[in-house]
Amino acid sequence: MIDIDIPGFCRLRLSHLVLDYNGTLAVDGNLLSGVDRIFKTLAQDIQIHVITADTFGLAANQLKGLPVKLTILPVEKQDDAKLDYISRLGPESVAAIGNGRNDCKMLKAAALGIALVQKECAAAEAMANADIVSTDILDALDLFRNPKRLLATLRS
Repeated sequence: MIDIDIPGFCRLRLSHLVLDYNGTLAVDGNLLSGVDRIFKTLAQDIQIHVITADTFGLAANQLKGLPVKLTILPVEKQDDAKLDYISRLGPESVAAIGNGRNDCKMLKAAALGIALVQKECAAAEAMANADIVSTDILDALDLFRNPKRLLATLRS
């Protein structure tokens, strides 16, 4: 669990990290370099979930052997499916990371939502529903390895 009190924001007690795959962890279906290494470290403190429609059909192979729970979603109503997923986990214990319109509801409902603007860009709605915007998945993941960075970004 990652536990940090952020004045003017809230106390975060995060047990789950829920991530989109394409555009967040991967480009064109291929896992971005360095993500695997960080996942192995983060999994000691937080349960990692990857939820995706798996557009390129590569997610299972790319994440094989990593400490993540992979869920493949149907193509229809992904935004609702992602929201339902974190609702079952308990949104107050979830940090969510994504970049697309189908991530908006998840980002807004999670205790901490992070939108990414990388090679696949980001939907403006995703950015508007997030607490933090990052330009690199490794930087976003490092927030959980160095939680005082969250404090510096979110306190008021």
